[in-house]
Amino acid sequence: MKNYFIIGFLALLFSTCKREKAVDYTLEDEKIISQYVSDNKLDAKVTASGLHYVITNPGSLVQPNSNSKVTVKYKGYLTNGTVFDETNNGGATFSLNSVIAGWQEGIPLFKKGGKGILLIPSALGYGSKATGSIPANSVLIFDIDLLDVK
Repeated sequence: MKNYFIIGFLALLFSTCKREKAVDYTLEDEKIISQYVSDNKLDAKVTASGLHYVITNPGSLVQPNSNSKVTVKYKGYLTNGTVFDETNNGGATFSLNSVIAGWQEGIPLFKKGGKGILLIPSALGYGSKATGSIPANSVLIFDIDLLDVK
């Protein structure tokens, strides 16, 4: 009988706990990105998902799709200029279906040899999870040089 009481008490306790609501950073991210674009005098375009991008060289020939394997030279940093990742001149090779949503959407905007900038809202990056030196809910900026598409 004692066990039923404890189980019932625990069930009641857990059912009455308030769950933390996820905070939507969409508007805050948009303000941060818009300010960054303005401060840096960028001519950025925006997609329906909130991804901002600047294409300085569209590249030519092959354009990747969501299943492509690509080699990208990049520099990733926060809006305050803190660099969190950077490749060497040879770049990094990976499948687009294995990276953050902002890259899955943004890299196919370039063709092989293309260069530009991706300004990624937190929801298309790492969201509410801190990753390495990237704080939770961070806007991510990447300088992109699409070296190869397979």
